[in-house]
Amino acid sequence: MNVSGSAAETAPETARETTPETAPETAWRDWAGQREKSIRSPYGFLALVATDWLDATEADLGLVPGRWSAAPDGRVRVRAGAADGLLLADEPLDGTADLRPDLDPEPQTLTHGARRLVPIVREGRAGLRVFDPSSPAHESFDGIELFPYDPGLAVPGVYTPYDAERVEQVQNADGAERGLALAGEVAFELGGERRTLAVSATPAGLNATFGDLTNGADTFGFRFLDLAAPDEQGRVEVDFNRAYLPPCAFTDHSLCPLPPVGNRLAAAVAAGERRAVFRR
Repeated sequence: MNVSGSAAETAPETARETTPETAPETAWRDWAGQREKSIRSPYGFLALVATDWLDATEADLGLVPGRWSAAPDGRVRVRAGAADGLLLADEPLDGTADLRPDLDPEPQTLTHGARRLVPIVREGRAGLRVFDPSSPAHESFDGIELFPYDPGLAVPGVYTPYDAERVEQVQNADGAERGLALAGEVAFELGGERRTLAVSATPAGLNATFGDLTNGADTFGFRFLDLAAPDEQGRVEVDFNRAYLPPCAFTDHSLCPLPPVGNRLAAAVAAGERRAVFRR
């Protein structure tokens, strides 16, 4: 286990270990492979080339045709002619459409050639994301650097929910502050000390946005960590081997909440994903 009070000097993993893998290590390697496959997918975050915010005034966004604005009912409005080449449900858009955003139970997207246009709404503000599978980031991406697997950095934790959900205003990667809903805290021991992370509730369990002393010198500025749903006693495994890079490590156009107050650990967590690598 490599946890200390200063940034870890651990070389990235470049080859499979010659000793037999344990079952947890094999599962971790499969997870890491699926992570990179997802990032490399045609419409993954490498393909995100724009996030444009909208208001009630129609605007030309430049990258894609049409006139775009925020609709009054929490949707995204677009006005275009058939010659603009926008397709909605594989049919040319000729007129005006109010599109359901990505977090709607039945979201709608448009296509323009190979590009995918995704309406979004965040904290009541409408916007449009443009995904292009031929983006420069896609062309130059060379993989994700990983720390070697460390079984000592999968530790037991205990989840304690707050009396009521808390919303903390945190800076996002685009410079804006937005609310981050926090459901409780997970306590665990790391490097011989008790530590805690504030976590958000997700459909699959819990999620933490955290920083540590490897950030900057050895890893991206912060990372995410998913946790399974706690058992009836609140017990949960905190496996830092599965710490992963936020979307803003792969594109300049994502939002990405930074760690909330108290979620920057005074320890170097040499586990999980380190950084995205791009060819120059």
